[in-house]
Amino acid sequence: MSLKKYVINIAVGIVMIVVFLNVYNKDLWDRNEELLRKEVLSLDESVELINLLDMTPFEWDMIYSFDPYTSKEKIYETVGYKWDHINETVSEGMNQIVFMKDENVVCYLYGYPENNGYGLYVSGEGFNNVSQVLTRKDHLTFHVKRSDGYVYLTNE
Repeated sequence: MSLKKYVINIAVGIVMIVVFLNVYNKDLWDRNEELLRKEVLSLDESVELINLLDMTPFEWDMIYSFDPYTSKEKIYETVGYKWDHINETVSEGMNQIVFMKDENVVCYLYGYPENNGYGLYVSGEGFNNVSQVLTRKDHLTFHVKRSDGYVYLTNE
């Protein structure tokens, strides 16, 4: 094999590795949501109360729980910037939760609990007329409820 073909093969290999890593590299908020899902779904059946700080395998300082039908623009305005892959909720039963750390999104929970395997329902201080807010300093004890094979966490 000539040197030119060898260099081309190496270059093609490097490009393929970079493309592969970018295609399969999930965003931080998606990776953290998967970690949170694993934590919640691994709760023992006997657990009835948890501290949310103990359940979140990532650092956060604020949680926004957005009301149903909140527009993307209002969410972006509330959290302070735009990020990829955000959706608007289309019914009352959906979660739209954003965990923030140092003014950056670190976890994004969206969708029906039945599709995610779990739901997180946050009651906190109202903010911007579209969301409830919790901070690490708030009372973070959540009730664990199970129904039809799904886990629901509520701090009511």
